[in-house]
Parts: sequence; C-alpha cells; structure tokens
Amino acid sequence: MNGMNETNDLKKETCTACRKGAPPISEAESAELKRQIPDWQILMRDGIPQLERVFRFKNFAEALAFTVKVGELAEGERHHPAILTEWGKVAITLWTHAIGGLHQNDFILAAKIDELLADPKAGVP
Repeated sequence: MNGMNETNDLKKETCTACRKGAPPISEAESAELKRQIPDWQILMRDGIPQLERVFRFKNFAEALAFTVKVGELAEGERHHPAILTEWGKVAITLWTHAIGGLHQNDFILAAKIDELLADPKAGVP
C-alpha cells in the first residue's frame, strides 16, 4: 500500500498509476483507510467492492456545481469516479476498474472530495 499507515493524511496523498493485475488492497487495509472517510460506505456490486457516498444539496444548481468541482479534482488526480447528479443530490462511486476492486487511489480521491465541502475557497455550497 505504498507505505501508507493510519497516520498518513489521505487528503495530502496523490493518486498513482494503477496497472491491470495490481492487487486490490486487503480488507484490513481497506478498514484502516475507511476510518479517514467515515461518511463513505463500502458496498459490494457484482462482487466488486466500491466506495459510495451521497451528497445532498438545496437544488440542482448546487448539485451541478459540486459535480463540476469533483470532475475537475478527478481529472487532476487522473482517477475518475462514477457520478450521478440529480436534483438536490450527487452520488459518487469509486473503485478501480483496472483491478476490479478498491485501490488506495479510491480512498485518496474520496478524502479529497470530502475536503471540497470543507474548503470555502472551493466554491461549493
């Protein structure tokens, strides 16, 4: 897991290239990293563990503004989530397609997405 331990701050990490065939993180590593993103759930879909969080907003415009910020962040990290934008909510799902499971990158991006809401300079309501 690139030497990451629970004292590392996921928000300060950078997503790294993940090649097909790389091992997904273990359940123990996943549980350790999950502590830093408590509002996210680990769900199993078609046998693939995925991180997911639903964000709530006052209206569609706020949800869309958040979606754009998440897209910009994801492009900068070169790690792209599934994003569903609806009136008043945005559902974000993360997993690493190349390995069919969770990678450290998924947790890093989740932490950085959470930080978008905490940063008043990000322009997200």
